[in-house]
Amino acid sequence: MTNDDRIKLEAGWKNALREEFDKPYMRQLSAFLRDEKNAGKTIFPAGGLIFNALNSTPLDQVKVVILGQDPYHGPGQAHGLCFSVQPGVPAPPSLQNIYKELKRDLNIDIPGHGYLQHWADQGVLLLNTSLTVEQGQAGSHAKVGWQTFTDKVIEVVSASRPHLVFLLWGAHAQSKQRLIDPTRHLILRSPHPSPLSAHRGFIGNGHFSRANKYLQQNGMEPIDWRLPPVAVQQSMPD
Repeated sequence: MTNDDRIKLEAGWKNALREEFDKPYMRQLSAFLRDEKNAGKTIFPAGGLIFNALNSTPLDQVKVVILGQDPYHGPGQAHGLCFSVQPGVPAPPSLQNIYKELKRDLNIDIPGHGYLQHWADQGVLLLNTSLTVEQGQAGSHAKVGWQTFTDKVIEVVSASRPHLVFLLWGAHAQSKQRLIDPTRHLILRSPHPSPLSAHRGFIGNGHFSRANKYLQQNGMEPIDWRLPPVAVQQSMPD
């Protein structure tokens, strides 16, 4: 996977990550994905959406970073934003718990969909640490090179400018804290919103209001966490 492989990447990210695409691990990752597809395996998300988190939230517009782990591995769900699903797909359990905390924290009505593009458009980087997955096989691409790439993404964000908010939910996300400069940013940690752990401290963490308060204290517009209705027949790139 090189910069010449028709990767469509937002200019700021492309400049910051240019050297990564020429490293051996990314070439190996590209070959791995190509071989998997040639073997008839279904990979999520679709190729044009693998870098959707970066393309939806330009580097110079990032305010908040939410870290996920894998893309969803069911048909029609993943579109390159962590915790988000495509229009018309019911919100998965972890996202339902995120909505419950938004309701508790900011009294925001729970939306009837799971499409988080509105957050990404405002500067919320919704980054999975693995950017692809095989259908029905959670964690299947966790060790093929994506972690090296997304670790670099986190480092780039941390170094880009001060006063950003990093929401680290669960042990996997919290393992990335070593990549973030705590003297420059607000780092908020809690259990993961999955049904297994949400009621052990995710519900009640107040992260959404705390993030907005920090942004405002540092001269930035807060995030509008409300989600507008979406059209089910929204076209998604291949």
